[in-house]
Amino acid sequence: MRHSPIPLENVVTQQIQCVVVLHGLYMSGFVMKPLSARLERSGYRILNLSYNTLTPNLDKICKAIDGFIGNHPAALVCHSMGGLVARAYLERNSVASTQVKKVVTLGTPHKGSAIAKHMHDKGLELLLKNSVEFLLSRNQDWPFNAKLYSIAGDLPIGLMPLLQKGSQSDGTVLLEETKLNGMAEHKVFHLSHTSLIYSRAVMDYICDLLKTP
Repeated sequence: MRHSPIPLENVVTQQIQCVVVLHGLYMSGFVMKPLSARLERSGYRILNLSYNTLTPNLDKICKAIDGFIGNHPAALVCHSMGGLVARAYLERNSVASTQVKKVVTLGTPHKGSAIAKHMHDKGLELLLKNSVEFLLSRNQDWPFNAKLYSIAGDLPIGLMPLLQKGSQSDGTVLLEETKLNGMAEHKVFHLSHTSLIYSRAVMDYICDLLKTP
C-alpha cells in the first residue's frame, strides 16, 4: 500500500486528486506499478492497493479505500477482477465513495467471467475460492453516479479462443463481458488481457480520461 503526495501546483487545477489502483485475479499491486507510476507523474496521489484475490476481505479493502479518499475527488483504475471489487466498493455507498467521479476498468468481466464459470462447472473451485463471488456476477447495468469507462482488448492470446471458438476476446475476457448499459464509454485496443496494463497507448488514454471534466 503506497501513498504519495500531491504536487501543490496540481491541486487547484485537477478535478480528480487521487486515484485508487486495483489489480486482478492471481496478481498483486506489483503488476500495477508502471501504471501507478505514470499516474503519479501526472500529478495524482496514488493508492496501489494489494489484496488477496482468492480470499478478498472486502471490509478491509473498503476501509483502506475510504481512508485514502477521504473527502477528495477520486477515481478508481482497475484491471480485470479489480473492476468488480470496485463495484462492490461503490455498492456499499460510504461517504468517501460518493467522491468517486470516474471508474476506469481494463479487461473487467462486468457481466461475469465465462472462464471462471467454466472452471467452477468443471469442479475447479479450489483455484478460484472466494473470487467467484465477484467473477460469477451477472451484472447488466452500471447504476452509479461515477462514470464508467470500460477498456477492452481484442487480441485473443489465452484460453478463451479454445473455450469459445470464433469469439471476440482478449484471450481471457470476452469483449461482450466488458460492456454494460449505462457506461460512459467503451474503448477497444488490439491488446491481450495482461498487456492492457502495460500499454503506453492505454496509459495515455487513461490520463486523458482523468483530466477531462
